[in-house]
Amino acid sequence: MHDRIRNVSWKLLSDNWYTLKKYTFDYLRRDGKWERQEREAYDRGNGAAILLYDPERRTVILTRQFRLPTFVNGNPDGFVVEACAGILDELDPETCIRKEVLEETGYRVGEMEKIYEAYTSPGSVAEVLHFFLARYRPEDRVARGGGLAEEQEEIEVLEVTYDRARNMLERGEVRDAKTIVLLQQLFLR
Repeated sequence: MHDRIRNVSWKLLSDNWYTLKKYTFDYLRRDGKWERQEREAYDRGNGAAILLYDPERRTVILTRQFRLPTFVNGNPDGFVVEACAGILDELDPETCIRKEVLEETGYRVGEMEKIYEAYTSPGSVAEVLHFFLARYRPEDRVARGGGLAEEQEEIEVLEVTYDRARNMLERGEVRDAKTIVLLQQLFLR
């Protein structure tokens, strides 16, 4: 335990899709006083995300799919444009993202560059996301993509130009944080 955190206990609130736990702990404030706190944390596991890009044709591969949480929070149709991503499910980040790219987009990934790791929403979600960039070519598409029926995925694969992707960012058509980060990282290069 960290010297400012002690007496951590938790209660399982839900394990329907992933886990939601309520934690109780004592926290040592900067003023030297101990304070009892309670927080909930949703744990869906760690994940990986990747942006495929073709610098010669100046294109990127994105996906579009329905995301219920966005729908119930004001996204009129619930569809979100995203970079390919997935939960690690006991795999290392590189193996996971290679599998996800093939399932979701139909592309086979060659060399990848790991950019960094980041907490996705540290106030309530335990996930660490591993970010990657990888070049692709049209001939790297070896399958249809679109996701897995058994995972109830129905994913549209989008190939868009750099200019179109920039315009989508500027107009707020890309509202997924991991995708914004990956596109900005690409455009900084």
